[in-house]
Amino acid sequence: MEECKINNLYNLEETIAKELLENLTYPWEALPKISDFIIKLGNTLDLNKYEKKDEDIWIAKNATIASTACIKGPAIIGENAEIRHCAFIRGKVIVGEGAVVGNSTELKNVILFNKVQVPHYNYVGDSILGYKSHMGAGSITSNVKSDKTLVVVKNGDIKIETGLKKFGAMIGDEVEVGCGSILNPGSVIGKNTNIYPLSSVRGVVHKNSIYKNQNEIINKK
Repeated sequence: MEECKINNLYNLEETIAKELLENLTYPWEALPKISDFIIKLGNTLDLNKYEKKDEDIWIAKNATIASTACIKGPAIIGENAEIRHCAFIRGKVIVGEGAVVGNSTELKNVILFNKVQVPHYNYVGDSILGYKSHMGAGSITSNVKSDKTLVVVKNGDIKIETGLKKFGAMIGDEVEVGCGSILNPGSVIGKNTNIYPLSSVRGVVHKNSIYKNQNEIINKK
């Protein structure tokens, strides 16, 4: 499934996690590696630009962090990022440069590329969000199947076994996810795609698409 490969979803120049991703084929292969990568990378960061807080938390000195935000390590908060009121960063999280993590948003085992916005009441777990992607208010990634079986990525009749119990969504660069949408376990959203509000998304959505519902996905003109 070429459309699910890292080089077809993401511009790796727009993340501090380039070294982690560039030698992998599919982005979900990075999920079990995020924690160790953060600790390794954090210890190499320029302390003129970053400050180490508590254990395994590195925060850019020019980032804006609300006093009510809760950040648990390991985590890296990039330059000019904004962590708003009551955001909950549960650990194993990279927040890219200029990214916004909004009020009451929860992140866990996640890479946010630069300029990502998860600004209002979002849950993002075991997921990777590409450059300038945006999740509308109340949209979430569902990262565990109801029957607790391992997640399979499906594109029509083609299936890829991931071996992962927890896998939310792989969201390509400049994707817009509408308010109140649910991205079900194993969702892969191609770059420059729009997801209609209140959608329930499963499987692979090709790049440059408009997703109205499972049976109505059109190509952008």
